[in-house]
Amino acid sequence: MADYTARWPQEAEVASDFASFLASADTVFERIHLSGHFTASSWLVDASGTRVLLTHHRKLERWLQLGGHADGDRDLARVALREAEEESGLTGLEVDAQMFDLDRHWIPERGDVPGHWHYDVRYVVHARGSEDYVVSDESHDLAWRLIEAILADPGSDESMQRMARKWLARNAQ
Repeated sequence: MADYTARWPQEAEVASDFASFLASADTVFERIHLSGHFTASSWLVDASGTRVLLTHHRKLERWLQLGGHADGDRDLARVALREAEEESGLTGLEVDAQMFDLDRHWIPERGDVPGHWHYDVRYVVHARGSEDYVVSDESHDLAWRLIEAILADPGSDESMQRMARKWLARNAQ
């Protein structure tokens, strides 16, 4: 977390909350941890670095980054890469080992699963081969979106706008 906090000092409190949650129980990487658990997501950028692949999420009914549950895997970069591959059908993807974003968000009760927190760790994933995706059953649709457009759209999810700002700042250097 120290590296993350050094890169994003304004998010020190968020990083501290994630570190505390990590230390709270051995089961935080599993769905059986009912108060919340770790998930991993991909900021999946195209070869030009100007577009990101988003999913129109089937359960949440919003355009978001690709991602999913850790399901016991403590290597969240690997989880982010796996989810990107599974949800997009893309091959030849590469994941940056460094955490890109942290986001804790509430997931409402659904069926027999009580409401809980997702502690989502996001990683940059690069498309290196074909960018012709395949829509999985987890999505209504997928689409490549200009990162500048996400930032400019007042209807974009706040965490999506934050990642767009981070990506643009990172690439302006």
